[in-house]
Amino acid sequence: MFTTPRKITLSLLACAAVAAPLVASSTPAAAAVEKTRPTREKTLKVCTTGDYKPLTYRDPSSGKYSGIDVSMARNFAHYLKEKPEFVPTSWPTLMNDIATPGKCDIAVGGISITPQRQQQADFTQPYLMDGKTPITTTANAARFQTIQQIDNKNVRVIVNPGGTNADFVKQYLPNATVITWPDNNTIFDQILQGHADVMITDAIEAKYEAAQHPGLVAVHPDKPFTTAEKAYMLPKGSKLTGKADTWLARALQNGTFQRAYDRWISTPSA
Repeated sequence: MFTTPRKITLSLLACAAVAAPLVASSTPAAAAVEKTRPTREKTLKVCTTGDYKPLTYRDPSSGKYSGIDVSMARNFAHYLKEKPEFVPTSWPTLMNDIATPGKCDIAVGGISITPQRQQQADFTQPYLMDGKTPITTTANAARFQTIQQIDNKNVRVIVNPGGTNADFVKQYLPNATVITWPDNNTIFDQILQGHADVMITDAIEAKYEAAQHPGLVAVHPDKPFTTAEKAYMLPKGSKLTGKADTWLARALQNGTFQRAYDRWISTPSA
């Protein structure tokens, strides 16, 4: 049957009248769904070595990170309303990783401020003062009190590569027999097993590891050979540097850092 233009127009108007309430009623519902849909959480990429107790540790079986600086990184992410994502790095690759765009928003885990690092990255204010000291067996503690005693070809100094421990050995112990050990989580067992005589590391690590390894002792950790400031490191020119500094200042004042520190640290010494 042929339909006149007028009948077509009336039919379309009738359909529109029926559809209009449906469209109008669906719009508020769609808006409500849009409002309740969760926003995507931003991610804070935290680079850390995971081999420097008590500041950073990665459990090899679970892959989970823990430590003083790991707790602080989580707190910083919470401060930013972001989710922390821990990104593996190593001491030899740390500076390349911090300079790689998009890889690290911040690096944590016992990182010392040095002039060379300051040229390549930003740092927060210091949160810890530390320095290099020996860790050895209890029986050998009296033998390794001074740099002169250790800087001897008959002394086997074990060192993890790529960080300030290696820098210290290179600068101050040129005559010692140096053993490079790549895994900082198992390096202390090498001393206990008699494969090395002594290691030079930061006092905080020496004290902690001595407490975890009966038979080892941190040698005069309260009077280290050197002093250095620990801080959190960010890419050069990062927009987060100012926020990180503000957050850290508050964390140092309100006890956040002290609580993280107290959960981890032990202080045996010789």
